[in-house]
Amino acid sequence: MTTTLNRNSAVPLYLQLADELRHKILSGEWQPEQRIPSENELNQIYSISRMTIRQVLGKLVDEGLVFRVHGKGTFVAQTKIPTRSPSYHGVREQLEQQGYSTRTETLASEVIEADDRLSRQLNVPLGTPLSMVERLRYAGETPISLHKSYVPVPLAPGLLEHDLAQRQLCQVLAQDYGLNMVYVHESLESLSPTPHELSALQVRRSTPLLLLEQRISDRSRRLFEYTRIKFRGDRVRLEFDYDLSDVRAAATRQLAFG
Repeated sequence: MTTTLNRNSAVPLYLQLADELRHKILSGEWQPEQRIPSENELNQIYSISRMTIRQVLGKLVDEGLVFRVHGKGTFVAQTKIPTRSPSYHGVREQLEQQGYSTRTETLASEVIEADDRLSRQLNVPLGTPLSMVERLRYAGETPISLHKSYVPVPLAPGLLEHDLAQRQLCQVLAQDYGLNMVYVHESLESLSPTPHELSALQVRRSTPLLLLEQRISDRSRRLFEYTRIKFRGDRVRLEFDYDLSDVRAAATRQLAFG
């Protein structure tokens, strides 16, 4: 490994080192999941204090370029896939537009009765039959998201008879049942994987998951779908775009007239 730090430069050494290590990652010289030199090894290579090296590695961790495994070292992180909410475009469609091959595996599908939580999420009486389908989505050979969806059977009878691995659920609901997504309420939070998610998503216990919950309604505000999507936080970055011009215009009108 060659060193390119210039001790006569006005640029602080820790910034030079951060740029040097960042370049090795972004150029592909250091590959995802590869262990990078330890603090001691970097100290010997660059002749910089371990405190400075620790500061640089912490910066790269914050940038999502590397991650630490206790007792094992620091490793190059996988490149994250930028993904928008599925309410804009289906996850599969977004992946394919970025050049990824995709496949979906159905893990479970059955009719269940709405418990207290599901009855509140879908605004249906307790005991209402719900079609439940759980699917695992892959980008290439890597599982990246786990989708669990609930739809009231009276609104979409026979839903589970469709091939929901090949067709997107939103397409089936819209094309076969006239249930078009118009209003979506979403919430986003992070959580730790359960044993089931560890196995399905092939992640470590320390890997954070991004939970996106959706309550979907048609034009009449009738709720017809409740979905929980768990994305791998080490492979997916959720992006959101907002046009605030209409909101500000509405607020201005309210101030002017009211």
